[in-house]
Amino acid sequence: MGSSQTVTVKYVIRAKFEVEGVVEKPDVIGAVFGQTEGLFGSELDLRELQKSGRIGRIEIELKSEQDKTTGAISIPTSLDRVSTSIIAASLESINRVGPCSALVTLEKIEDVREARRKTIIERAKKILHEWTIETLPSTEEIFREVSEILRAVKVEKYGPEGLAAGPNIESVKEIIIVEGRADVINLLRYGIENVIALEGAKIPETIIKLCREKEVTALLDGDRGGDLILKELLQVTDIKYVARAPPGKEVEELTSKQIATALDKKVPIEKIKGKRLRKPRKILVPKQIVETAKGLEGTLEAVLFNEKMKQIERLPVNELAEKLSQIEGVDTVVFDGVITQRLVDIAGEKNVKYIVAARVSEAIKPPLRMHLLTFAEVEG
Repeated sequence: MGSSQTVTVKYVIRAKFEVEGVVEKPDVIGAVFGQTEGLFGSELDLRELQKSGRIGRIEIELKSEQDKTTGAISIPTSLDRVSTSIIAASLESINRVGPCSALVTLEKIEDVREARRKTIIERAKKILHEWTIETLPSTEEIFREVSEILRAVKVEKYGPEGLAAGPNIESVKEIIIVEGRADVINLLRYGIENVIALEGAKIPETIIKLCREKEVTALLDGDRGGDLILKELLQVTDIKYVARAPPGKEVEELTSKQIATALDKKVPIEKIKGKRLRKPRKILVPKQIVETAKGLEGTLEAVLFNEKMKQIERLPVNELAEKLSQIEGVDTVVFDGVITQRLVDIAGEKNVKYIVAARVSEAIKPPLRMHLLTFAEVEG
């Protein structure tokens, strides 16, 4: 499946697979799309990401010998590190290719930009060597000047975890938390020195301690990774404000003006918590739906009911779309996952009346007689 948009590749996910039987490339590609669909919503749905140009063409290499097929999967992506890691992990959940059992193992996530940086550095060394030989001694003064600038923005290590930080975290009352080392470097470049990085999805103890002692603003990427880190910060720290990069942008790529705008628009944490604490609506449904929803949480499974609320089948979520397109008489679908537009379209063709799931993706357009509900909204 191709995309009409050009992908600016940051990373390449490389995985290998073994299949107990003889399959072809279309079978492997079908398994990659079909068995990862609906696990994390439309934001991380491979088809949607490919349409929007966030991932590129999925390449498959394979060979078959003695009734066994082995090969490799390559997925280029322009997503952030968190989203790329989730997609890489989801590949390992694939357990069938066509009719055959399969095992998919992640080999590595290749940082394309790092490889490009190494090439540039090697070329720069050669240019510098030639330049040093050919230019006049006066250029040494320019070199010293540039070196002083580079030293001025040198990143320091802070706390027992050695977190990337600016030089004056201890002495200031207000600090800015960012996601990674590259974000710290970018803020230092524009003279913002009271900055420190989380450097990972898990919040370090040093950050938790600083949030108790200082007035902290979290400046996060404008993507799903930033959403996940904000959720974690709200649970374990006492940050005072939240600022976000523009949608789809990362803090490491912001200009001085964009950083200033984001910080000017920072939001008090009380306002964000107020929005999150609103009670969801409650909708009366048959008790079988409520009991099934409770039992499915954390299982990544789905249950299908007919119009008399008799269970038809229970199956893994990654097989739901395919099964639903094949089976008749389904009235209600309850599953531990995210309702996507593709699933709604398939269910609409089968006249399904209720879909109940952990979450519903944004901008879903269901048929007139179909009801979309979350686990938090149903009660018996």
